Amino acid sequence: MPLTFYNTLTRREEEFVPLQEGKVGMYVCGPTVYAAPHIGNLRTFFFSDILRKYLEYRGYDVRFVMNLTDVDDKTIRGAMQKGVKLNDYTQPFIDSLFRDFEQLGIRRANVHPRATHYVDGMIDIIRRLEERGLAYESEGSVYFDISEFAGYGKLSKVDVSAGRRGERVAADEYDKDDVRDFVLWKSVKPEDEEVGAVWDTPWGRGRPGWHIECSAMSFAELGETFDIHAGGVDLVFPHHEDEIAQSEGATGKEFVRYWLHGEFLLLDGGKMAKSTGNIFNLGDLVERGIRPSSIRYLFLTAHYRSKLNFTFEGLASAAEAVRRIRDARDRLREHPAARDPDPTDTPSLHTAADEALAAFTAAMDQDLNTSVALATLHELVNRVNARLHELGTAAISHAERDAALRAFERIDSVFGFIALSEAESAVAEDVSAWVEERIAARQAARKARDFAQADALRDEIVARGIVLEDTPQGPRWRVDA
Repeated sequence: MPLTFYNTLTRREEEFVPLQEGKVGMYVCGPTVYAAPHIGNLRTFFFSDILRKYLEYRGYDVRFVMNLTDVDDKTIRGAMQKGVKLNDYTQPFIDSLFRDFEQLGIRRANVHPRATHYVDGMIDIIRRLEERGLAYESEGSVYFDISEFAGYGKLSKVDVSAGRRGERVAADEYDKDDVRDFVLWKSVKPEDEEVGAVWDTPWGRGRPGWHIECSAMSFAELGETFDIHAGGVDLVFPHHEDEIAQSEGATGKEFVRYWLHGEFLLLDGGKMAKSTGNIFNLGDLVERGIRPSSIRYLFLTAHYRSKLNFTFEGLASAAEAVRRIRDARDRLREHPAARDPDPTDTPSLHTAADEALAAFTAAMDQDLNTSVALATLHELVNRVNARLHELGTAAISHAERDAALRAFERIDSVFGFIALSEAESAVAEDVSAWVEERIAARQAARKARDFAQADALRDEIVARGIVLEDTPQGPRWRVDA
């Protein structure tokens, strides 16, 4: 089956064919670094992580770019309120973002360009737009003339006739369907000078508008035409619409071939937004005892183009699902194996592994259908559990076991929650030694038929958040998920 994506530009699923065989150029709009990201922001970045990892799973060499918007109305306002320079204000939020990425198992992009480092490229694009008659200056600012660009509105389907020639909007963000000439370059204001957000240009001192920043960064890192541009659905208009206009207006070339947009994360049925305070940060959730692996799993339960209602009940179910999947994988990994098992035994996990990987690939090939792909992983778990029950204490062949373990590994190379859960469950060496010491003492007490002491030791172990399981192969333990 071919790999297909729903292209916002055409409003249909299309087969993905990259510009260059075997290679993918991918740009995702990253955060405006004026506050710590909330869990709704992180869902968008998680979606891009899954997209990137699945493309790699399919064998593509992916160059992934995610920008950092470190100069705009919000960052300047925040720096002013704090009484610091722009970079001093934004850097802590960038550091916070990358800490959240690490905790949630989101791999960093190949490059995270910062808008303030690409101003020369922005100036060049604006010059080209002026030369083509698509931009004009007014009182030291430069605006894009949407009436001169025939394709304006093709991504968002906004009604261009609703705007009138000469009406302008200078704010970086504005109301939906507010169709007016948008600002490319802003004339200097006192607050810009105060926080150091100002550059010299042919139009005087000033600073860039928000939309031009992404065009300059993507041009520099991926070229004037590239394969995939992704982001949250809230960016379709005006941001991505304006990116297309200024990029194609400057080059006369197609800007992006496939546009992918992730839907909102809801909290109690309402959109998460910093402006309303209806948010959770990752740190808030971790403090409540929520594991990031559970959050990764929960994100996978809904298609990226579907809204997902974020609830603690859903997180509890996700934690249990992660535990069950890990437990099956760990039991398989620890089961006795032999080169030459019982010749009368009929292995079944080779087939289970092949079918799981085929079903996983088929689901993900259909516009990253993660919820269906998750179901294939659960089916693999069922078949592993059934096989281990069938074997009892008998050995499994190395080949059969390794085939199933490889399937777990391949699927988790995209999903990532099994590896993340393992990292979360890793304990310090002294704690591990403490657990092993208590288990040995408990085993000795049981051997001496001192069951009261054995039970007391078990209670002590469990009180430390350890799950202890007695198996035919001996005691097994793990940190409670």
